[in-house]
Amino acid sequence: MISNRYKSLYVPILLLILAFSSCKAPGLIEKDVDLSALPKQYAGKMQRDTTNTALINWKDYFTDPYLAKLIDSALVHNQELNMMLQEIAISKSEIRAKKGEYLPFVGFGAAAETEKVGRYTSQGANDANTEIKEGVEFPEPLPNYKFGLQATWELDIWGKLRNAKKAAVLNYLSSVEGRNFMVTQLVGEIAQSYYELLALDNQLAIVNRNIEIQGNAFRIVKLQKEAAKATGLAVSKFEAEVLYTRSLQYEIQQKITETENRINFLVGRFPQPVERTAVSFMDIRPAMLNAGIPAQLLENRTDVKQAELALQAAKLDVKVAKARFYPSLGISAGVGFEAFKPKFLLNSPESLLYSIAGELTAPLINRNEIKAAYIGANAKQVQAVYEYEQTVLNAYIEVANQLAKVSNLEKSYDLKTQQVEALNRSVDIAGQLFGSARADYMEVLMTQRDALESNFDLVETKVAQLNAYVQLYQALGGGWN
Repeated sequence: MISNRYKSLYVPILLLILAFSSCKAPGLIEKDVDLSALPKQYAGKMQRDTTNTALINWKDYFTDPYLAKLIDSALVHNQELNMMLQEIAISKSEIRAKKGEYLPFVGFGAAAETEKVGRYTSQGANDANTEIKEGVEFPEPLPNYKFGLQATWELDIWGKLRNAKKAAVLNYLSSVEGRNFMVTQLVGEIAQSYYELLALDNQLAIVNRNIEIQGNAFRIVKLQKEAAKATGLAVSKFEAEVLYTRSLQYEIQQKITETENRINFLVGRFPQPVERTAVSFMDIRPAMLNAGIPAQLLENRTDVKQAELALQAAKLDVKVAKARFYPSLGISAGVGFEAFKPKFLLNSPESLLYSIAGELTAPLINRNEIKAAYIGANAKQVQAVYEYEQTVLNAYIEVANQLAKVSNLEKSYDLKTQQVEALNRSVDIAGQLFGSARADYMEVLMTQRDALESNFDLVETKVAQLNAYVQLYQALGGGWN
């Protein structure tokens, strides 16, 4: 027979085995963020100037009052942005839920029941032989009434619940940065659509001006035909050119309608005319931009900050998953009153009941689910590292591309401006020569066609230049503040 001295050793030995088996988590390879290759400055920037346009509020960057009004309205009524706000509210509620998990759960309960047991059963025999104080009868069947408080509390020894709450906070902050990133995209998209609308207005004005010029040439060639100085072929050619240019009016008007409705959709309203500035589109000058240094992207870009917060949350999720291997300690307690008649419920101490218990549990056998969750959480953490590094890389490349685009478009615009000026002069010269019968009608037609196309091309270069500045402002991290 085993002596009591050895029996007293069973409990601590069992607890040690339980603790050892539960604390042994599988080893995993972790990955840290590596941004050592991030350049110190952008290509072509010799000085490390930390002045950054991204810190400028969008209201100070987009000074057109009509554009500012559209952006203000979109920030209130855009449906996609409002859906994102609900996602933020959901993330915020997760924080409250996680916070409540490591606080004691206390509840109130009340119950009433009736039970009839067999006389020749252990409970029936005990009830028959139970003596209550004199004058109190045992009812048949036996009812039971009770009410009281119940409390349970899991002691957060390993920080599992608190880390889960911290992860929920980081996920909430990440969703806020996601909303800010959407604001940046929305502001940029409205600005680009607005500039495109102004460009279409300008193209429509160019077409109307060319229709007038071509109409004058058409009248001249008809007079020349009547005077036998031109042929019917020339008249037909001029007429066809006028009809072609007039058809462009309706194509541009359709594009204007679609662009206005795209803006209306972003603003969250049904189709209506979009108010816009009366300033000549070609006279709009882009605001100067300062790119700062690449390291500032980590603070200014909302998508980079979102990825960083998601990475921090993923690291905490690994700790939460690892803590599941450790023993958990729970405490439960209750206090209340119970009696077979309501009038005895508050009799104390006869009807008083209370309990308190502690429970230590840990995974010992078949821990595959916990291992799988732990390995999965670690894989997500490694994935978050790659996503963060990729987001930083993408941010740098976007800025580098837009810096080059701004520079190249500026040079292209200057050259195309000179080209348009030369072609516009040639249209006047060709008209004068044709009127004095010193130029062929085909020369006039080709000159007018070239001038029209070059003017269109200049407008497209202008809108591309404005959009490049908008995109650079976005790429630097501006537009959300």
